[in-house]
Amino acid sequence: MMHKKLYARLPFPLKFKYISMKKLFFFLLLFIFSPLLFSQQDLNADSEFRTGHPDDKLPAYIKKVCGFGERPDWSHDGKRILFVDKPMGEVYELEIATGMIVPKTRHFSHYGFTRALYMSNGDILLSGPVEQFDPMDAKSREIARDLCWLSVLDKSCTKPPVPLNTLCAEGPALSRTSLKVAYTHRDRQKPELGKNSAVLLIADIVYTNGTPKLENERIVFDSHNLPFSLGNASLEVQNLVPPDNKRLTFTVYTINNKNNTDTYILNPETGEYKPMTDSPGYYDEAEGIFPDGNYTCVEHGSSLKSAWPLIDLYKLKLDGSGQMQRLTRFTEYKGYKASQGVVSDDGKFLCFQIGKSGDEAGVGYGFYVMNLKEAEKFLEPFRSFNK
Repeated sequence: MMHKKLYARLPFPLKFKYISMKKLFFFLLLFIFSPLLFSQQDLNADSEFRTGHPDDKLPAYIKKVCGFGERPDWSHDGKRILFVDKPMGEVYELEIATGMIVPKTRHFSHYGFTRALYMSNGDILLSGPVEQFDPMDAKSREIARDLCWLSVLDKSCTKPPVPLNTLCAEGPALSRTSLKVAYTHRDRQKPELGKNSAVLLIADIVYTNGTPKLENERIVFDSHNLPFSLGNASLEVQNLVPPDNKRLTFTVYTINNKNNTDTYILNPETGEYKPMTDSPGYYDEAEGIFPDGNYTCVEHGSSLKSAWPLIDLYKLKLDGSGQMQRLTRFTEYKGYKASQGVVSDDGKFLCFQIGKSGDEAGVGYGFYVMNLKEAEKFLEPFRSFNK
């Protein structure tokens, strides 16, 4: 900095030039850093949330494809998305290229569905209640979600689905390459299991004279094997791990009746299981396996204040390291979350839904498609939240 006495001796033209250079330097700095400064205007006063809606500034690699619906599932060719319009609702199919939406379950009477999944043979696996309930009553809706049954809808969608005669806690895990299916039985469905307990089952869907049924049903995991107690949510099967379907991801909720939720992986043949996350103070629910079997999406968020926090989607390594990479940032907008991730069979695209705070689990308001290849250069490095 120029000394005051030296500055005082300068003739006026040089003084003016010196002041102008200082101003020029100041405006140059302002120009360089203004994007960082003004980007903070998206945040509210406490700098915790951005204002507005996640749709306002979607990254170029994320596209909104439907303005309603939840629980999306990719067709095997990656051209269509199957979804339900609401909890215990109708099933629809979206053709991505045209935006055309076709109802799939209006041709028969039913009480709604919580899940609809494409089977490897083109049929559709459904999960839903089979008895009347009051959709306006929260307790009645909760019971209906617990007492879901599996059935198979023929790909022609011209006749009623065929019951598989087994309960399923909310949603099943279905192989993308075979007719193997896994599902959960909880104590709220079968009290004989014991309070806050559950078992995971695997079976094969086989066709006899064109009629599907379950065979080789067997229990592959019992929650009593865990070295800790569970809260009311218990556990839930998530995905059969490709490409050989010899492993199974599942989620353990409210561990020791507290807020922690973690992702596990199971070998159904040996019963061996391992935690893929071990992160007290966080919610980590597996959702959406990658076709190489090396990663899964997880719904991740801090659970210090609530067992059911607002969450974003992360890509979790299935090597036990707990390393994960953030994929979405919807929770940066107050009251919003991104959930229910599902990866296309070619591994190129992720479909996920938008949710809001205060809603029941799984409720969605439309869904998006992320180009995973295009997103790579914008994503942060992997990190671990393990203890």
